[in-house]
Amino acid sequence: MFKAIRVFLLLLVLFFIGLNTWQTMIRTTDWNDPLWVTIYPINAAGNNKVQEYIDRLSVDDFDSLESFIAEQGAGYDLPLDQPIEVNLGRQLKEVPDSPPATASTLDAIIWSLKFRYWAWRMKQTKSDAITNIRLFVLYHDPETMPRLAHSAGMQKGLIGLINAYGDWQYKGSNQVVIAHEMLHTVGASDKYDFSNGQPMHPHGYAEPERSPLYPQRYAELMGGRIPKSASESDIPRSLKTVRIGPETAREINWISQ
Repeated sequence: MFKAIRVFLLLLVLFFIGLNTWQTMIRTTDWNDPLWVTIYPINAAGNNKVQEYIDRLSVDDFDSLESFIAEQGAGYDLPLDQPIEVNLGRQLKEVPDSPPATASTLDAIIWSLKFRYWAWRMKQTKSDAITNIRLFVLYHDPETMPRLAHSAGMQKGLIGLINAYGDWQYKGSNQVVIAHEMLHTVGASDKYDFSNGQPMHPHGYAEPERSPLYPQRYAELMGGRIPKSASESDIPRSLKTVRIGPETAREINWISQ
């Protein structure tokens, strides 16, 4: 009898956790109110040059992110002048584990649970609690890390772990990665081939009907790159050359299903 009660209570807790997660997902994609997005900078390797970069960061440095989402949303008649409000959170000293580059489904699940627990532990202030989406940005020195590890955005928990460069010349490309992972938290899926990183036609192209098809002028945000041919593409240097395509807009509820 006691065991049955314990199982019932556990199932009840899991039910309410699931219900809360579902309600949160609905609230963050109804677009009735702006979403509060907080960015937490982290000096990934304790680099002095990166620390100087982080110390100079201000919330104004993310204005282009707000403007990009507003402009793209307006193209889909989103009834919000400013769909997201970006806030610059406190610097964090603790560095979370990176997502596995190549791993089994079980490894990915284990990492996601660990990351969600880590993110939960980072909630220390009232502003942390009222934020809708929390993005933890690990800044690296491009001279010591020419290739960045994989970033990740999770709809469950509304959190993202983003690898970026602590160098002003990469400010624009950093914003592209941040925007990409942020849209994962509200339901957008990747639209590139995981084997080679190339955008997939048609949904990974900003102009899938363009004639001639190549070169494309823009990157679809979840496609990640600007296709120059069927096998070559460029990384966008800023959000000015990025668009949100209709399939992504549908996934994040900017277009009726």
